[in-house]
Amino acid sequence: MNSIAVIFGGSGYIGTNLLSQLLKSSVFEKIYICDIKPLLSFDLEINKGRVVYIEIDVRMPIKFNIVDVDLEKSWIFNFAAVHREPGHEYSEYFDTNLPGAKNINEFSRQTGIKNIFFTSSIAPYGKSLYERTEASTLYPETAYGISKALAEEIHKTWLAEDKSRRLVIVRPSVIFGPKDPGNVYRMIKALKKGTFILPNGGNIIKGYGYVYGLVESIFFTINKKDRLIIYNYAENPLVPLKEMVDIAKDELGYKKPTLKMSVKMLAFIAFFVLKGFKLFGKKSDIHPVRVRKAGFPTNIRPQYLINNDFVFKYDFKNALKHWKSVSPEDFK
Repeated sequence: MNSIAVIFGGSGYIGTNLLSQLLKSSVFEKIYICDIKPLLSFDLEINKGRVVYIEIDVRMPIKFNIVDVDLEKSWIFNFAAVHREPGHEYSEYFDTNLPGAKNINEFSRQTGIKNIFFTSSIAPYGKSLYERTEASTLYPETAYGISKALAEEIHKTWLAEDKSRRLVIVRPSVIFGPKDPGNVYRMIKALKKGTFILPNGGNIIKGYGYVYGLVESIFFTINKKDRLIIYNYAENPLVPLKEMVDIAKDELGYKKPTLKMSVKMLAFIAFFVLKGFKLFGKKSDIHPVRVRKAGFPTNIRPQYLINNDFVFKYDFKNALKHWKSVSPEDFK
């Protein structure tokens, strides 16, 4: 019998990074990538038969056949989600994230696979000026945060049905790394151009996690024996935003000055920029909601990983060094 990985949402950023590392290991004999989006850049592995791509919409019942599977050693990964915020209607987060969790649970029941790994988010913690650990109370405020908190409970219901099952839930902070056009990369590009503005002087701590470290934490936790693991993923230790800026400028050799401005003023400017882009029928990454989020702390402590002696290899400086070594073209 084969141990397999079934990765829902596997064509996304975390899914493809996990797939790359799984292909270098011998953890699973076969890997199924299930996504509404096509899987790119893995044609060789698909042709060899180790990777199987299946077009699947997790909002619908999931049905495909798997045979000769080691049910104890195989894993289902639920990365499928509507997550960009803002970017979707309020209802869209619930219309995907909740049926997705339910249908993936049902797929596990039908196949008999006993292990699920679910990527939640730090969004269920809500806003807080204080450090958050896994023991902190959840106060989700946004549609995305609420939907993720509810999806966690849906997967916990599945776990409670059978004592032989295992569930791992990760709550990642902002994940960045090679080929990701997210917040950290936007900051780096703005620093290079001299257009980055530190909100409120940059004294806040914004939780961040390097994608290679996140993948290492996935390997680390699935190899544990606990039936239920809930853990945060952020690098340890974190540094304030202004220190991140200094590290990036030093490591990448950027010399242009960095401006400072209040979040209120930035949000005011972002409002008019957004309106201007709309008048010309264009989209902009500059949005008042994102600006306000940028000015609020997300101080996340990965206490579970710290307690269990996980080795954090990628503080912000080392993450940038590694990023440059594996994808230097991102910085040209």
